[in-house]
Amino acid sequence: MKFRFLLLFYIASLSFCNIKAQGLLVKKNNFSQQDTLRGSITPERIWWDLTYYHLDIEVFPDTKFISGKNTIKYTVLNEYQSLQIDLQAPLKITKVTQDGKELEVIHNGNAHFIQLIKPQKIGRTESIVVYYQGNPKEAVRAPWDGGFSWKKDQNGNHFVATSCQGLGASVWWPCKDHMYDEVENMRISVTVPKNLADVSNGRLESIEDNGTTKTYNWYVDNPINNYGVNVNIGDYAHFSEVYYGENGPLDMDYFVLKDNLKKAKEHFKDAPKMMKAFEHWFGPYPFYEDGFKLVEVPYLGMEHQSSVTYGNQYKKGYLGRDLSGSGWGLKFDFIIIHEAGHEWFANNITNIDIADMWIHESFTNYSESLFLDYYYGKKAASEYVIGLRNYIANLSPIIGEYNVNSEGSSDMYNKGGNLLHTLRQITNNDEKWRMILRKMNKVFRHKTVNTAQIETFLSTEIGIDLSKVFDQYLRNTSIPTLDYTIQNNVLTYKWTNVVEGFNMPVKVFINKEETWLYPTTKVQSKTLSDKNTTVTIDENFYIFSKK
Repeated sequence: MKFRFLLLFYIASLSFCNIKAQGLLVKKNNFSQQDTLRGSITPERIWWDLTYYHLDIEVFPDTKFISGKNTIKYTVLNEYQSLQIDLQAPLKITKVTQDGKELEVIHNGNAHFIQLIKPQKIGRTESIVVYYQGNPKEAVRAPWDGGFSWKKDQNGNHFVATSCQGLGASVWWPCKDHMYDEVENMRISVTVPKNLADVSNGRLESIEDNGTTKTYNWYVDNPINNYGVNVNIGDYAHFSEVYYGENGPLDMDYFVLKDNLKKAKEHFKDAPKMMKAFEHWFGPYPFYEDGFKLVEVPYLGMEHQSSVTYGNQYKKGYLGRDLSGSGWGLKFDFIIIHEAGHEWFANNITNIDIADMWIHESFTNYSESLFLDYYYGKKAASEYVIGLRNYIANLSPIIGEYNVNSEGSSDMYNKGGNLLHTLRQITNNDEKWRMILRKMNKVFRHKTVNTAQIETFLSTEIGIDLSKVFDQYLRNTSIPTLDYTIQNNVLTYKWTNVVEGFNMPVKVFINKEETWLYPTTKVQSKTLSDKNTTVTIDENFYIFSKK
């Protein structure tokens, strides 16, 4: 059944790529075979269900070299004898075995096709071991252009970390590098020079003393997406606390460079504040079994599951700046709040295809304003999210192109956050909106999803067909404009600059009295009681207006 579902999804998504409905999606058609092998659910991927990884590597900071192996367990969904594993150059696969027998590997760029000898029988659990080594791609501008960051702290100690969203986990370890199939649980073993420590995802099981090196063994007890797996190596100090949340006691651990320990203990007070606000809005933290960690790294930060990385220089805002210009952005550390918000949207609810990465970034961008709402009120939250509109470019759609590992416009952050803020207004009931967000994290808990599922869920829960609203904001670059006139005590109005059939309700104030209008692309009218009527559009709706 799972195989048939995945096959149907694969065929449907390929068909969708060719649809150009109402000019909503403009296709470039300039992708390579490597893009397809990376971004699609290939025949060599679809027949097996990933269940377990044991990533076991040694890191050599002096030479920027890594070597090791990944043990991959899977359940056979359909009989097939070729299995795709991804690993990006300059790293090389040196050997692959199954049941101790070395297997042939056919290499095609970053995709590697393992030729299995043993018959693959439906329902069986099998495993392969992939050995690899090399000097991995060095991050140029992490986390946007990821890979390994090889830095040193102010005391001359190695300070090393990985980041790979978009680029793919295969930039530093061999895996099934597609979002649709998350591993159910995994071990991460990292060997480092004995004067350093490794912090990875999940809980620390043990530390092995090898003489000149130490091996740190971590276990992740929840499904995890590939890019959420990380390695962080440094001369770390550790402190912790227990947060008593909706699902009981939650271990919150903090790993920082030793020189930063004192200021981290003060600055990281935003972490339990984050947890309290987001459990209120989104429901229980999704990974109690693995705990929550905040780990200092030599780049800005990333949402690695249960191992959120931090590099915001112990400043409020975004490196000390309020991106919204409202003043509210300096009330919290942007990286702590934003990256931890991804624990619910990216790590708990994960997009199947990177084209739908707005599911990660729009909701998490919006979570920043909800943090402010919890502590400073609704007005502060609105002023913050409205202020972020200054960064919206509207040059290309938020949704990317499917099956080629292509994300959409960076407007998925601020425009996506304003779309969700607009949906809150349409819901017109803050408690109902909160329950929708909590239910969303329960219904899609630890699942991979696509845009259609999220659209359907929100339309159903809000109680309005929002399909044209999503078309407008996710697949189009135009912002709805409410055209209106007031003449002879009559208000006439309609939507312009919109997709066909756009019919979003909007709140206005007529002589400061709240009124709902239900515009379409056809002119409608409303008789007014006063010649001196004033009409003000609610600024919480991300629209333009033209009188």
